[in-house]
Amino acid sequence: MNPKVDFFFKKATQWKKEVEKLRTIILECHLAEELKWGCPCYTFEKSNIVLIHTFKEYSALLFFKGALLKDPKKILIQQTENVQVARQLRFTNVKEIEKLAPVIKDYIFEAVEIKEAGIKPALKKTTDFKMVDELKERLDKNAMLKKAFYALTPGRQRGYLLYFSSAKQAKTREARIDKSTPQIMDGKGWDE
Repeated sequence: MNPKVDFFFKKATQWKKEVEKLRTIILECHLAEELKWGCPCYTFEKSNIVLIHTFKEYSALLFFKGALLKDPKKILIQQTENVQVARQLRFTNVKEIEKLAPVIKDYIFEAVEIKEAGIKPALKKTTDFKMVDELKERLDKNAMLKKAFYALTPGRQRGYLLYFSSAKQAKTREARIDKSTPQIMDGKGWDE
């Protein structure tokens, strides 16, 4: 147990028993416990394996390379259509966790094996993501903005593409592009 992570478990209210049980199970798998993104993150040789997080409706384990797991029980969940590799196990009570403890450990050990084997997931290319017409037009009209956008990391480009395309109205997409232009020019992602 890492004392720096204890605060997460102390502040947990709705899912306190569930996250404590998940912590116990994960630590039995001999992973290092760290605090990342304000959540307990468990690593093997400094690589992220699994993370505990909570939501209003459930507590969850997030497997960073969950899409690569065999998932014989068909219990892994893709959070949204835009999540490429990570997968969740969701829980609403501690009895579910206790019942699945051996399966959870199997999934964790398989995730470690995937890390050790160096298996990399096939990711969509940035060009596979939809670019809204408003951004295309803006990039065609502004060479500096176009250069800055394509100089961004692929992850930052995808972040903007998803952010802009999630707006239903053209007016909202244009407002988001206007607001994001200075960040793009500074080489930052939309959420930085």
